[in-house]
Amino acid sequence: MFLRILWKLLGASRGRLAVALIALTSGAAVCSALLNVNLDAERKLTQEFRTLGANMVIAPPAAAGGEAALADAAILDRIAALRLPDLVATAPYLYVAANSGSQPVILAGTWFDQVAKMNSWWKVEGGLVSARDDREHCLVGFTAARQLGLTLGSPVQLRSGDRSVSLTVAGIVTTGGAEDNQILTDLDSAQALAGLPGGISLVQLSISGTSPEIEQAAQTLAKNLPGLDVRPIRQIAAAEGTILPRVQGLLFWTIALILVLSMLGVLASMAALAMERRRDVGLMKALGGTVQQIMRLFLAEAGTLGVLGGFLGFLVGLVLARWIGERTFGVVTSPRLAVLPITIALTVGVALAGAIPLRLLGLVRPADILRGE
Repeated sequence: MFLRILWKLLGASRGRLAVALIALTSGAAVCSALLNVNLDAERKLTQEFRTLGANMVIAPPAAAGGEAALADAAILDRIAALRLPDLVATAPYLYVAANSGSQPVILAGTWFDQVAKMNSWWKVEGGLVSARDDREHCLVGFTAARQLGLTLGSPVQLRSGDRSVSLTVAGIVTTGGAEDNQILTDLDSAQALAGLPGGISLVQLSISGTSPEIEQAAQTLAKNLPGLDVRPIRQIAAAEGTILPRVQGLLFWTIALILVLSMLGVLASMAALAMERRRDVGLMKALGGTVQQIMRLFLAEAGTLGVLGGFLGFLVGLVLARWIGERTFGVVTSPRLAVLPITIALTVGVALAGAIPLRLLGLVRPADILRGE
């Protein structure tokens, strides 16, 4: 009998209930989308930060007398052997003072494939060199290219002491950093030009993760690389640790605001519905129905709307989360089934809170209704 009456109630005031259902579905859709984005926010933000360059540097201690200190390239194998789970890229560097004609220039030997992974934000005219051991091409910083009169495809002869190397400009990079004043080539060419086989100046690492995870990786590297300085680039690591809580806080308060607005929509619909159902409630009381039984019936109606609105909103939210992910992060946000029960629970709570006006029906007196008042 309870279910039959509930079904009749759901079909009796379709217009009012449709407005409440639309409010609940809309709120649930936004909440579902933001919850999906929130669960993916940490992973997406760390991926975005990894495009900003290295967040850790490994270098030998400064040599006495101000001379440039060098490390053995064998440390690259030791870093790889650690199998750090969140290591994105490893880029060694060897800096060599060279001359192009009569102009002095700094040559930076590195691994081009790792530099491309680590610095995808670089503005490149031409193209990045993709092969790690490409000994024929180089990248030239924007300022260095202007000073040396180099353009795409220009040959460049670099000399250091009695050693020289010939390269072709494959791309001109603008980074806003020291690379703008350098020529980047493969590591082997720089080592040959400097006469330092197996020598490197430092290693830059890009490690994905939160600030505590990056600190843990730094401790692991320092423990396994004695005699070397392992330094996180704290500006980037601190930015990751600061921005993520702020983004999550913004999403939380947005969800709370959406739920309040949805509740107000349901509240308005239920207030109008309460006025329509005074006669029905009076008749139920006259037939022996208690206030508790009548309230359970109306709350079950509101709860049913909440479940239906939460489920529909979850489905719409998946599409909305996908759109937000593509617009904000340039990638598709992964759907999370764990969001479904959370969305339904929130929507049911909003529906029950919005059904407060129906409790006023408990004050209806059957005698007044039967007299037509």
